[in-house]
Amino acid sequence: MKLTHLDNNDRPNMVDVSNKDETTRVAVASGVIKMSHEAFSVVVENRAKKGPVLQTAVIASIMGAKKTSELIPMCHPLLLSSINCDIEELPEICGFKLIVTVKMKGQTGVEMEALTGVSIGLLTIYDMVKAIDKGMEILNIRLEKKSGGKSGDFIRG
Repeated sequence: MKLTHLDNNDRPNMVDVSNKDETTRVAVASGVIKMSHEAFSVVVENRAKKGPVLQTAVIASIMGAKKTSELIPMCHPLLLSSINCDIEELPEICGFKLIVTVKMKGQTGVEMEALTGVSIGLLTIYDMVKAIDKGMEILNIRLEKKSGGKSGDFIRG
């Protein structure tokens, strides 16, 4: 099997996407952070000493998605047209679900950008609340769906 990130001399290289068609690419990723009841209450009631946790996590998610090519080797720098972040409260588990949607028109997908945005956003929540609960868990970071490109659509079942 030929590995796409190695050239004929087994040296790392970035995949050449110049011959791919430009299509609208959309990817949605999500992840969950669980915490203690005390930490959850502090976040929901906006009482964290470091500031507004969820709003900061949204900004961090956007920044993470935009900087993906600087963090993940071989990812192409992309001109993203849209990054949307939603956060759902999950009171039954004292947690939050972060959903990041990334969109652009281009020659390569935006799955890594959506996944990176989720990861950075959840890590930001952890960082801002860790003084209250160091036992928080970050769970289920995953691609929910993607569209565009030669490989077609994917929707998690």
